[in-house]
Amino acid sequence: MAVPKATLRAITPLIPAWPSLEAALAFFTAHLGFAVEWQDDSMAGIRRDGVAFLLVVNDERAWAENASFSVGVSDLDALYAEYRGAPARVGPLEEKPWGRREFHMVVPSGVCLQFYQERR
Repeated sequence: MAVPKATLRAITPLIPAWPSLEAALAFFTAHLGFAVEWQDDSMAGIRRDGVAFLLVVNDERAWAENASFSVGVSDLDALYAEYRGAPARVGPLEEKPWGRREFHMVVPSGVCLQFYQERR
């Protein structure tokens, strides 16, 4: 008899909220357009379109500085224009030899978010 196999359906990264959950929520909602779906004392679920993150209270800065996530988008130029003014380290738009355009953003906690769009 065959053993049932589970289907992986989604991934929701845990992102360190530093220096506080309130500061991380303020950054992601005010500057990156995410909405808070739920919140408790040590964690919050946020979402923008089809992308969800869990912001987690964590005082270990090294965890944040060694975390990075790659997010595919439908219109990289529009997102870059929206995010360029965010109070974060936003890198330039770049064409990559592996077939996509992208830019990086290091958010205040130290986490690196890479936004990309496949070449058309």
